[in-house]
Amino acid sequence: MMTDVLPDRTPIDTTDETWWRQASVYQIYPRSFADSNGDGIGDLQGVTSRVPYLRELGIDAVWLSPFYPSELADGGYDVADFRDVDPRLGTLDDFDRMTAALHDADIRLIVDIVPNHTSDQHVWFQEALAAPAGSLARDRYVFRDGTGPDGSGAPADWTSIFGGPSWTAVGDGQWFLHNFASEQPDLNWDNREVRDDFLRTLRFWSDRGVDGFRIDVAHGLAKDLGDVLPTQAELETLPKDGSHPMWDRDDVHEIYAEWRRLFDEYTPARTAVAEAWVPADRRARYASAEGLGQAFNFDLLESDFDADHFREVIAFNLDLAASSGSSTTWVFSNHDVVRHATRYGLPARASLADESARTAKQGGLWLLAGGDPSGLDAELGLRRARAATLLELALPGSAYLYQGEELGLHEVADIPDADRQDPAFFRNPGVDIGRDGCRVPLPWSDSGPSYGFGAGGSHLPQPAWFGGVSVAVQEADPASTLSLYREALALRSELQAEESLTWSETGRSDVLAFRRPNGWTSVTNFGTEPFVLPEGEVLLASAPLDPSGDAVALPGATTAWLRS
Repeated sequence: MMTDVLPDRTPIDTTDETWWRQASVYQIYPRSFADSNGDGIGDLQGVTSRVPYLRELGIDAVWLSPFYPSELADGGYDVADFRDVDPRLGTLDDFDRMTAALHDADIRLIVDIVPNHTSDQHVWFQEALAAPAGSLARDRYVFRDGTGPDGSGAPADWTSIFGGPSWTAVGDGQWFLHNFASEQPDLNWDNREVRDDFLRTLRFWSDRGVDGFRIDVAHGLAKDLGDVLPTQAELETLPKDGSHPMWDRDDVHEIYAEWRRLFDEYTPARTAVAEAWVPADRRARYASAEGLGQAFNFDLLESDFDADHFREVIAFNLDLAASSGSSTTWVFSNHDVVRHATRYGLPARASLADESARTAKQGGLWLLAGGDPSGLDAELGLRRARAATLLELALPGSAYLYQGEELGLHEVADIPDADRQDPAFFRNPGVDIGRDGCRVPLPWSDSGPSYGFGAGGSHLPQPAWFGGVSVAVQEADPASTLSLYREALALRSELQAEESLTWSETGRSDVLAFRRPNGWTSVTNFGTEPFVLPEGEVLLASAPLDPSGDAVALPGATTAWLRS
């Protein structure tokens, strides 16, 4: 059972400037993690109460998704005040106590920053609505005159990330740009006031002890729309070479160079990781030492469970990281995608790697489209997910884990339409199932109104099967997914070595093996036929191994770690 006693760990080295390079980072979506007051919404005190669990899990850092004041038009990514806490989630004092508890447990804290847009309830946007065209208040955002004699036509036919138009009228002949929901107006990063205000925000949280930042839509800040707006069709054909009007412009790095100078004023320097959905050959600049320092690599997240594809992605990204001087990142699940235990159990036609069955958008949302839940092989999906995660944790670089994956949670697919919250679902009915299925509050116990999430219900409905995969149940089972994660993270910390690997030949195209410099070997069988393991001490396996004469065989969809 969970305990308030913190297990022994090496205290944080406050002078370590490279802690992030091979860190295990656990993403918390705070509204769905733990509810301390029974109102159905997770909060900061709930996070604090679970710090012993996080420490026992063995992570190095927490990435906290937005906790700012918000009307929840987009799950908290519509921010009304970047330097405060949503009162439903707590107070700044609660934030400080949570930060101190994490640091006392030798866990660092990364917070989400959302610089592309604000909420339409932000004081700046309210000022812009009350101000006339051409005013300083409107210049903080992207306003354009409408078409036609009275400005009643949209400036362009652009489509937002969540579906529907990208331009909304304000009633005086002008329209504002929102690449996401209409409640999320885009900021104008050519405005010096916008840049200075975000520097204040970064300093505000850094001074409160935050160790790093995850930058939402990092490739979208800089814009150059020109005098004549292209059509949506023209916009989609423009090259992604640094000159696109809105995405991944070269001049966005001027912003991050200024941020880096601020980060480097601290000891250790504050770290940052870019959520930048850009061509792979343009990712390195976001991860440079002169920029944010690290960038998300979603290539494994987009991959099928396939040995050749995994090897290609791993080799490419290690080379890419070396070219930037950064370390790479690995991730299979987060708050925007179908959980990987489910993806790996669906037919190939519904996997994310299948172009006909996914929707890829500039904002970085990967949503299952048309996947039939009745086609899910849940057991196979979880088995593959455990194998993939054990492989991930053996790789050099940072591993980003999403809350609940350590329980082997599947996507919750059967949420009633009336209970859904994701704007993508409402703006694309019948097309996007939305992201609510991976945001359902966690099960901590096997019973109760919300399976231990809180004393009352939960803001998204939890399925009946949650009790059987709860923390309380899995803590008592040494073969559980939670036990696997705990063992793997402890070993990863012990075995961590130089940021390199050497591929080992296995004689089979469906078996992938590599060796780290300290004699730590990872072997993954992506196929169905058993594979006889090389000699060595078996440290951990994602599933039971099979005896094979004097040797040990690795079953299909299984990873094992060995030491020689």
